Amino acid sequence: MQRTPLYDLYASYGAKTIDFGGWELPVQFSSIKEEHEAVRTKAGLFDVSHMGEVWVTGADSEAFIQHLVTNDVSKLVEGKAMYAAMCYEDGGTVDDLLVYKFGPKRFLLVVNASNIDKDVAWMKEHVTGDVQIDDQSAEWGLLALQGPVAVDILQPLTEKDLQAVKFFTFTEGQVAGQDVIISRTGYTGEDGFELYARNAALPELWTKLLEAGAPHGLVPAGLGARDTLRFEACLPLYGQELSKDISPLEAGIGFAVKTAKESFIGKDAIVAKGKPRKLVGIEMIDKGIPRHGYPVLVDGQVVGEVTTGTQSPTLKKNIGLALIKSELGEIGQELTVEIRGKQLKAVIIPTPFYKRQK
Repeated sequence: MQRTPLYDLYASYGAKTIDFGGWELPVQFSSIKEEHEAVRTKAGLFDVSHMGEVWVTGADSEAFIQHLVTNDVSKLVEGKAMYAAMCYEDGGTVDDLLVYKFGPKRFLLVVNASNIDKDVAWMKEHVTGDVQIDDQSAEWGLLALQGPVAVDILQPLTEKDLQAVKFFTFTEGQVAGQDVIISRTGYTGEDGFELYARNAALPELWTKLLEAGAPHGLVPAGLGARDTLRFEACLPLYGQELSKDISPLEAGIGFAVKTAKESFIGKDAIVAKGKPRKLVGIEMIDKGIPRHGYPVLVDGQVVGEVTTGTQSPTLKKNIGLALIKSELGEIGQELTVEIRGKQLKAVIIPTPFYKRQK
């Protein structure tokens, strides 16, 4: 299995590791619930160095990315990031990603770890004009400092004014003496930062951040809490809410699909098909936890399936996201989830399940 530059430090923090798409990564350090609660109330530090970093440069780089992704990259200014999706010609999703604009001819695309090879191949297959694609995923690491006190922890470690780094903007500077891209983004539903740095800088960054954050309640956090946090905020996970068989519209990220722009790969299919299915939130009425792949039924007929479900650490309820036929799905509608051969009652509820107070 592949390992991040922080692997040798995991044991000293009590990490329990698992195989995550071919990577040996920490699922938890203390417990998923404790780490989840820390991020919601104080802060957590995640090693997400398995994510992919692909640099796109050249005179035609912006036009290329504009055709490649669903969002409108022409609206992106230097120093800002944008969430988008790449689609197949039939409207299914290749991946969801972040696009960072460093200059008119220099962009960074951050993609999901399990999709790096597929994504890079897809990009290269569709290159036209003066465009260079440089996959530097093996050379870069990524730490995510997430939680309401993230700025208080990070500010003493950098000369950059973090108040000037607004949501979905970024800057380049030093953190704890290391060269870092500081991005005000995250995958938890909380305020926070994602810190991109060369592999050699990661151990020092990790250690200094945890030392500086200890008085604020900062804890190392693993993939388990990362998943429950993003789920409560209804942030999609590729392979569950998004896939080659699920369009961005169906997955509920229509805000990142700009069909008014001239063209992008998959646009015609997305426009033609519309949204035959939609993602809804469900809460169990009967005792049971909805899990990925469980059938969802109305009047005994299968109308979709659960994409993600768990007992919410914040809400203390058994909830899930389900992809169902679009003509259904009114708030308050009852349906059933098939759990271990039993039809258990659930009800459709508003999403996101959790939204932080600003």
